[in-house]
Parts: sequence; C-alpha cells; structure tokens
Amino acid sequence: MPDSLDLLVLGNAIVDLIARADEDFLAAQGVPKGTMQLIDEARAEALYDAMGPATVVSGGSGANTAVGAALLGAKTGFIGKVRNDELGGLYAHDLKATGVHFPVAAATDGPATARCFILVTPDGERTMNTYLGACQNLSPADVDEATVRSARVTYLEGYLWDPPAAKDAFRKAVQIAHAAGNAVALTLSDAFCVGRYRDEFLGLIRDGSVDILFANIGELQSLYETDDAEVALKALRDERDARGKHLLGLVTRSADGALVVKGGEIRAVEASPVREVVDTTGAGDLFAAGFLAGHARGLDNAASARLGALAAAEVIQHIGARPQHDLVALAKAQGLL
Repeated sequence: MPDSLDLLVLGNAIVDLIARADEDFLAAQGVPKGTMQLIDEARAEALYDAMGPATVVSGGSGANTAVGAALLGAKTGFIGKVRNDELGGLYAHDLKATGVHFPVAAATDGPATARCFILVTPDGERTMNTYLGACQNLSPADVDEATVRSARVTYLEGYLWDPPAAKDAFRKAVQIAHAAGNAVALTLSDAFCVGRYRDEFLGLIRDGSVDILFANIGELQSLYETDDAEVALKALRDERDARGKHLLGLVTRSADGALVVKGGEIRAVEASPVREVVDTTGAGDLFAAGFLAGHARGLDNAASARLGALAAAEVIQHIGARPQHDLVALAKAQGLL
C-alpha cells in the first residue's frame, strides 16, 4: 500500500460492457431510455446475447472516479468486491494497471463478478442494466483501517447503499476517516437511488457523516423532493449538520456547467467546450475525479470544479468512461494545472 492516498473510493466493482444501440432496440428489450435498472443473472445473459459488439472495461461509478483521479496524478485506491472468476481477474488487473491501489481479496464462492450493460443511443444518452453479483457482498471486513486512515478523502458511491452489508462497510469507513481527521465525500449516483434512500442520505448529511456532496441537478431535486431546481439549490445552500457546519456541495448541470455550494454561497463554473457528445457514461464520475484531484493538489473549489468540468468534457466525446487523452496535458494546455 502507498504511504498515503489522496483519494480512497468505496464502490460497486462492476465490469462495464458498452455497446451502441438504437431506440427500437431499447423498446424491444423493454428498457426505459436513460435509466439504470437492476437485473438478475438470467436477464444479464439474455441481454448480452441480444446486444451488439461491446467494449469491456472495469468500471462502476466509483471506480471510474478512482481511475480518473489517478490519471490526473492523484494517489488513489478502491475498495470493492469481485469474484475470483475471469471477469474478476480482468477487473483487478485493469484497475491496478491504471495505478489504482486495489487491496480487496476476491471472493472464492457466491455470485459471479458484477457487470453493467451500457447501451448508448445515437444522441449520446446511456441506459444501464446492472447485474450486481459479487459486488453486493462487500462487507466491513473488506475495509482496511490503515488504508482508510491514509486517505485524505474517502469517497462513497451512493449505489453502494443498496446491499445491507455494504452499508455497514460504508459506516465503518466514515468512522475511521473522521477519527483520522480526514474528509468524507458522497455521490448521490442516481435519482432513482435517491428515491430509494432519500431519508437515509439526508441523515448522513445532517449527522455530519458527509463533508462533500456530489450530485447532478436531477438528483438534488429528488433529494429535496422538488421539481424546482432553484428550490433544491437553496435547500442545499442552507443545509447544515448537527454541529451547524455547512457541507461542500458540487452540483453538475450538463451543458450549463457546475455549481460550487459552500458556506451559504453558490458559485457557477462553466462547462468545458465539447465538439460532439458521443456517450455521457461517466460524466459525473469524471467531474468528481477532476474535482478531487484538484483538491488533492491544493486548488481552490472553483479551480477544482473547472478541472472536473475538463475531465467530464473529455469523457463524453467518446464511447466509455475512461479518458482517451492525457488529462494532465489537457489541463496544462488550458492553464488549469
């Protein structure tokens, strides 16, 4: 393990299979466009047989953030669960090859390694069908205290709140991180995820478990149960924990850029220019990666958000959630580093 980490991510370890699809295919498969659905292993096999050629890469929302931050020079680690099967081996090798510390032992029994079928329509929208498999079995035993203590920021994936044992791992990581004087970040992940766990997520914010919150505007509106974006933003701006402390909120708004919400103030950051939106998979994940990598370098919140916007813009201009260009070089060319 590295002596210290800038960022440690807890998330679902999922192998992404990314393929192009048209809306007729989505309709034929009964898949609502732009959503994330959980599916069982039988449905996973059927969908894989029906879909076209796919790009295969280790993913999951949190892992995308860990990789993106590593590619921006941050020292990162990832805690997630795979099975000791072919996809599990591919997953571990792929993460480690990008420089991400991955200390969790693979399961020797139980369900197969998780996979997500990401169908990308011509407008760049992504529709996800996820078989959670082995990643649901992440437990507190997989959370190494020394690793968490070493990390300046521990970043928690909202999707991980689904499995009960993972919730306990989540809480353990929060306790260790805060005892060490380190920060905890949470991404809301998905509006449907927020709908399932709204009260629990608000509880984590209000009891001081979360220091930094990442959300897109739709997720934030779901959190505060409003169709009015301004009402949701005001609620976040006014949010305080039990000690009266404001949290730091990062809210993405697609082409309208991002908002930094801190200390009762809201500051806008423009989106980075994009020639063509090809695939929005991983946009929020890479925004978080850029922001946290900037934070690790000591940049202020607005500068870190601009780095996040750059990383998000790069990733939506091609298929898949992994950057295809040198993010550090891009950032230097734009005067962000």
